[in-house]
Amino acid sequence: MSQNSEWTASAAIWSTRTSLARLDNKWSALVVIALGRGSGLRFGDLRTLVEGVSAKVLTETLRDLERDGLVARHAYAEVPPRVVYELTELGCTLHAPMRELGDWAERYAEEVLAAREAFDATR
Repeated sequence: MSQNSEWTASAAIWSTRTSLARLDNKWSALVVIALGRGSGLRFGDLRTLVEGVSAKVLTETLRDLERDGLVARHAYAEVPPRVVYELTELGCTLHAPMRELGDWAERYAEEVLAAREAFDATR
């Protein structure tokens, strides 16, 4: 194997890790799923849909997703100010696999919990 092909493989792994790193927590996936349900959502509405997330964590998650080009933030100069979040075109490409993953999690939740209980009982 030439040194060039080793570098290419390493570069491919690095770029994959970088793009997948954003999805390494449940909040990013849940935000993408929630935003994929329709046109723009306000922060409070999004926080209601993504149950259990704190305002701080939701803010950080939205900023990270915006930085990666997955979410767009639209601020309107109104009184009171209005901010709406929506998936970008790139974010929309991520919604389908995230939705499928969410569907899988719902479909097999009982089996996963039963497997955990069985495993824990042997320890």
